Amino acid sequence: MTSPIRCLLVDDELPALDELSYLLSEFEDMRIVGTAMSTSQAMEEIVRLRPEVVFQDIQMPGATGFHVLERALKCPGPPLFVFATAYDQYAIRAFEENAVDYLLKPVSRERLAKCLGRLRSLLRQNEAGLAVQPKLEELLKGMGLGQPLVRISVEHRGRVLLLGHADVVLIRTEERRMFVHTRDAQYIHHGPGTLERLEEKLAALSFFRANRGELVNLAQVRDFAPWFNGKYLLTMRDHAATEITISKARVRDFRDQLGLA
Repeated sequence: MTSPIRCLLVDDELPALDELSYLLSEFEDMRIVGTAMSTSQAMEEIVRLRPEVVFQDIQMPGATGFHVLERALKCPGPPLFVFATAYDQYAIRAFEENAVDYLLKPVSRERLAKCLGRLRSLLRQNEAGLAVQPKLEELLKGMGLGQPLVRISVEHRGRVLLLGHADVVLIRTEERRMFVHTRDAQYIHHGPGTLERLEEKLAALSFFRANRGELVNLAQVRDFAPWFNGKYLLTMRDHAATEITISKARVRDFRDQLGLA
C-alpha cells in the first residue's frame, strides 16, 4: 500500500486552516503532518517535518508565501508547493515561482481533487527519479489566465486618472491622505482606502511595505545603503531621488524579496 502524502498547511487564519484540513480529510492518501500560522513557523515546520507538499497561503503578516517558497527551495529535497489565495491577481506569480498549482479561496472539493491529481502525478515521477517541473505556461493557458490588470486611481484636474502599477514609484500616507508618486509627479489617491488595502492589492506586483507609512515599488529602487539602528535607506528612481527608510523589522523581508544573500 502506498504511503500517504505528507502535507503541511500554512495560513494565518484559523478558519481557513480548518476548512482546508476538513477538505483534505476526505482524501485517504493525504496526511496532514502539521500546520503553521506565520512564515517563520512555516519554515521551521518544513525543516522539522519534511512534508512532501505545502499548501501555502500567499498573503501573510510581514511577508508572503513566496518568501517561504524561496527559502524552502534551498532545503534538501524541498516539498512541492500549492498556493492558496483569495485573489486572482496572485495566480500568475504563483506559477512563475514554481508552484505546482494554486487554489482560489473558498476552495471547492472539485478544484482540490484536480490539484491533488496533479500532485500525485508529480510525486510518482519524482519517485521514479525524473526531474519534473510543472509545465507552467501550459497550465496557465489551459486555465485561461492572463496577466492581472491592476490600476491605481488618482485625482488629476477634476478627473480620475488611472495609473499602471509599473508607473508608480511609491505610495505614502500623510495627514490621513494617500499620495501616489510617479517619476515626475505626485497625485492624491482617489476614493476611500488604506495603505494596508493597497499593499494587499499590489503584493504580487513587486511592491513592498518599507515602513508604517510608505509602500515602494521595488522595480523603482535605484540603490540602498545600511543606515543607523539596523535600518536601510533607499533611493528611488523618481526625479527627486526620494529617500525612503526601511524599518529595522522589515529589512530581512526586503533582502529576501530582492533575492539578496
